[in-house]
Amino acid sequence: MSTTLEPQGQTPLRIAGAPISWGVCEVPGWGYQMPADRVLTEMQSLGLGATEFGPDGFLPTDPAEKAAFLEGYGLQAVGGFLPVVLHDPAHDPMVDVDPFIDACLASGAGVVVLAASTGLDGYDARPVLDELQWKTLLANLDRIADHAASRGVVAAIHPHIGTLVENADDTQRVLDGSHVGLCIDTGHLAAAGADPVAITLANLDRVKHVHLKDVDAAAAARVVSGEVAFADAVAAGMWQVLGQGDVDIRAMIDALRSHGYDGWYVLEQDVMFKHGAPEGIGPVADVRSCLDFVKDALEATA
Repeated sequence: MSTTLEPQGQTPLRIAGAPISWGVCEVPGWGYQMPADRVLTEMQSLGLGATEFGPDGFLPTDPAEKAAFLEGYGLQAVGGFLPVVLHDPAHDPMVDVDPFIDACLASGAGVVVLAASTGLDGYDARPVLDELQWKTLLANLDRIADHAASRGVVAAIHPHIGTLVENADDTQRVLDGSHVGLCIDTGHLAAAGADPVAITLANLDRVKHVHLKDVDAAAAARVVSGEVAFADAVAAGMWQVLGQGDVDIRAMIDALRSHGYDGWYVLEQDVMFKHGAPEGIGPVADVRSCLDFVKDALEATA
């Protein structure tokens, strides 16, 4: 079974998994980290044909070994999430970006999903940038976008809670001040109070990658206000099964499909296992529900 679906007369909808839906995360102390064998085996059992890389250490570091490892589970690499410091004039982000592109090229992946890291662990503190820092961030985004294109892959900035590009204003500043592509994460944008569908429709030519994520908006508002730590909100279930939260995922799929988007849709429901391995079937049940929801939404756009 493949999750590259082709309704008649429309561009194929390509669906990928993400290790974060199994609780595998780059944040130190996040919780129990499921082994790659279990995660990839369960992706394969769902019929998913592709995945993002996940954090450093989840897959083999060597690009060729990474590619071979994924092939062993019948999975195509999509690319992945790369938090990188972009605002510091003393830091060259290419040191982080080039090895990631090497891994993409070795495994047939095509997308570098950038997050504008604060340089701190986690997603709870977000400093305010001065004009020089913003100028540096925007210039680095263009450098990375151009360099990635020269090597045959696409770079896209991912607005993300607790990073320096988080909300609608930050996203617009990036769109106005650079030419980098955009990764729409429906959950993170909605959590920051933005309308992901409106941003998408206004910037269709910039959207290069999509993370489908649903969120409890009230829980997210407490994170944005500083009342609740991001990790605590995740552990308490802030991110929801697709279709069960406050994001209009169907409207997002319809908007992109009707305008010919042919990139990946990555299923994401960030979870955390604070007290060891989950009991019972674990997160694969929720991923299956998310996949079924997207397939149903696809049928509605056919």
